[in-house]
Formats: sequence, structure tokens, C-alpha cells
Amino acid sequence: MSVEIRELRSEDLSSVTEIYADAVLHGTASYELTPPDLGEMSSRYSTLKDRGYPYLAAVDASGQLLGYAYGSAFRTRPAYRWLVEDSIYVHSSARGRGVGKALLVRLLDQCEALGFRQMVAVIGGASEVSMALHCSCGFDLAGRLNATGFKHGSWLDTVFMQKALGEGARTLPDLSSYPGTMG
Repeated sequence: MSVEIRELRSEDLSSVTEIYADAVLHGTASYELTPPDLGEMSSRYSTLKDRGYPYLAAVDASGQLLGYAYGSAFRTRPAYRWLVEDSIYVHSSARGRGVGKALLVRLLDQCEALGFRQMVAVIGGASEVSMALHCSCGFDLAGRLNATGFKHGSWLDTVFMQKALGEGARTLPDLSSYPGTMG
């Protein structure tokens, strides 16, 4: 499968909304129970882009959106500003075909280039597929919280995975550069 990874565009947001709605209604990656509408998804996109976070799209040769990924704040307090959380969603028809990995690899590269020092994955429902994806890109298990969500009639665990970016904690960050000026 030929996949192009590019910056997400505002015209992609209706497809993003559809992919996310499927994840909310049928999956455990998100602990939302009601899918947000296009207006809310557009607002979320604008907020992340305005704050300088990468937001990526995976498209096939015909331009169909296969999935998307973005970086966001793990927590908003200033001391967390070198830590970025990843989110990846893939259309149900494209799962298991390398789309998620292609998105994550590019997201890792972009977040490192922006100066982030750590990336965390917060994996809802302790998805074995998502954990394997993150392991394949060098993430380590950082912890597990049991029964943190209740969805689809079941208690769900949340798994945290982490990967150092660039110099990680080996050197001090540049306080004068992005993401050091965030917060």
C-alpha cells in the first residue's frame, strides 16, 4: 500500500471526524463516549496547530485519508513543556497495513526536530495492537493504571509508554526555543 504522510489540512477534517467517531463508538483508544461533531474537531485542530504541534495525515494515491496523528500537551503546566503526547487514529479499512507506523515514525521525527525531549503514549483499553506499534518504534512500558475507564460495558486499563527524543534527559533543554517557550 502506497501511503503519503503530509500535514493535515482543514479540508481533511470531515474525514478526521468520521475516523474519530468510529474510534469513539466502537473502540477503546478514546474514553469519549459521544463523538464530537465537525465544529468541535475543527476547534481541536486549530488549537493544536496554533500552539505549534504537528498534525499529520496519511493519504493513499487517490488522496483518501487513511489515518491521522498529532502531538499535544501531556499536561499544561510549564515544566511539562518538553513532553509531548502522541495520538494516532487509522481508518478501519486501513488497519494492519503500516499506516499507524508510518504516522508515528514521522510524528517522532517532527517532535524531535521541534525540541521535545520525551514522547508519551497514553493507550486506552491497554490495546495490544497499539502497544506493539509503540514498542516497534522504541517505546518502553512506563506504567499501567487499572480500571481507569468504563466503556462498552467493561472496565478499561490505561497503559503509559514512553520514548526519549533527541538528547532526552542527558542534557538540559534550550530554554529560549520551542517548545521551551510554551506555557
